Amino acid sequence: MNEVRTKPARLDPLGALACAAAAMLFACKGIFAKKLYALGVSVDAVVMIRGVIALPMFWILALRREPLREVLDTPWRAIAVAAFAGALCYYVGAMLDFVALSMIEASVERVLIFSYPAMVVLFTSVRDRRRPANRVLLAVGLTYVGIFFTVGGFDMAELRANLLGALLVIGSALSYAVYFIVSEKYTRAIGSARYTLFAMSAAPLCLLVHFGVQRDFVELTTISEPAWLLLFGIAVLCMFLPASLQAEGVRRIGAERGAVLSTVGPPTTVVFAWALLGERLNVWQFLGIALIVGGILALDLSQRRAPPQPEPAAP
Repeated sequence: MNEVRTKPARLDPLGALACAAAAMLFACKGIFAKKLYALGVSVDAVVMIRGVIALPMFWILALRREPLREVLDTPWRAIAVAAFAGALCYYVGAMLDFVALSMIEASVERVLIFSYPAMVVLFTSVRDRRRPANRVLLAVGLTYVGIFFTVGGFDMAELRANLLGALLVIGSALSYAVYFIVSEKYTRAIGSARYTLFAMSAAPLCLLVHFGVQRDFVELTTISEPAWLLLFGIAVLCMFLPASLQAEGVRRIGAERGAVLSTVGPPTTVVFAWALLGERLNVWQFLGIALIVGGILALDLSQRRAPPQPEPAAP
């Protein structure tokens, strides 16, 4: 006979705070990137230096929690999966995202990256072999209608101007969704610090190879002191801290709820971009933001109302 088991509805406050704080710090990334581009730093250099500066911090964090012997005793499968997820998200996804930031406004980029919660929900449904509820499908639909308006909507000139950059950001969001799903399982298996360590170790290696092929390391000697300060800022505040907080938050509250709580990101970027970069969005784009955030919040509401799923009892 099957038992009906329900997941606890109470939200872990520390996990929720970690996911929200991570989203707000990630939201500052576009502001730093725009400033660095204005100082003449290339996209390849920004992404590579950010990853390399942050790498020792991830090692220090991991080794403060557990000795090196235990870290190295991690099963090879877990190391390989974490490394793959890190390379996918923080190499491929990061390159797509930072290239897009050279084409579109930071406000638009941060809103578009938030197509990933809808992807997380859909991927989770496929993984668990359950059809999303109609309410969930409606919420996902709202998200993608919001994306249409955010990139220009019925203003064809604005749509054409944002289209390529928007597609790159959505590709980045896809890599982020995969990272979120993978991290839910493996942060619980090997711990958030260790998982993040292996993920963040793989990405800088890929970025160094990419930079060596695409650019010349002599370029690094031409970067100004103000630009180096910003590079340290983007590495610490927009990579190390949010990645660590996100991994711990997802471990505590799960991928879907963590994605929902990250909706504080887009409004944060809109405010910072307005205050620091002078960016302005039109009425249609504000409507798109409202639809995306509303759709993500509706996803959370639908999960709260969903009936408990029966699980087979142990034989």
